[in-house]
Amino acid sequence: MHKNIETLEKKLGYEFHDKKLIIEALTHKSYKQPYDNERLEFLGDAVLDLVVGEYLFKKFQHSDEGKLSKIRASLVNETGFDKLARALNLGDYILLSNAEDNNGGREKSSLLSNAFEAIMGAVYLEAGLKTVERIAIGLIEENHKEISLDSLFRDFKTTLQELTQARFGVTPEYKVIASRGPDHKKEFEVAVFIEDKEYARAVGKSKKIAQQEAAKLAVDILKEEK
Repeated sequence: MHKNIETLEKKLGYEFHDKKLIIEALTHKSYKQPYDNERLEFLGDAVLDLVVGEYLFKKFQHSDEGKLSKIRASLVNETGFDKLARALNLGDYILLSNAEDNNGGREKSSLLSNAFEAIMGAVYLEAGLKTVERIAIGLIEENHKEISLDSLFRDFKTTLQELTQARFGVTPEYKVIASRGPDHKKEFEVAVFIEDKEYARAVGKSKKIAQQEAAKLAVDILKEEK
């Protein structure tokens, strides 16, 4: 157990003084201990919101609140944290019940994302905001070649295409339902269809943005249907 944790600590670039904290952060509720990682996950979620928010505030000095919120929302979510958790091979370290383990728990996006948040919550409790910032932003920069609205949103269309091809063997289709407003302030409403069934629709200042927004909504719906 401790050998595993040391490997994880090396990957994080942080060694816990209180090993109980990292064990709690890695304990899924199915493991039936007097503690689990849900409280630390709650804390980590708030801390990551702040750390990523500050990072984007400094990085994009000419972006407005709406744009910053969108970029943060595309990083601070289950898909984003699942990506960082996999970069750390977090699935290898999570403490699960045998039933959850046999049920593919170590590969579950929600479980990996929650464990990542819990670990950041644990680091925050022991070492404070600056250490969380160093670890989390380091991982984000390593795992996203480019951090901008376009590149992050491009991921949603890619993610949706991968999901629909794996699940249905088809690619999603985007249709412009309506466009409104004068040329300089046009808005487009786009719907995404999978096997001729409409999954989601969204509005954006360009067809591209509307497609991305619709793709993001459809990804969330497909993940819930799993």
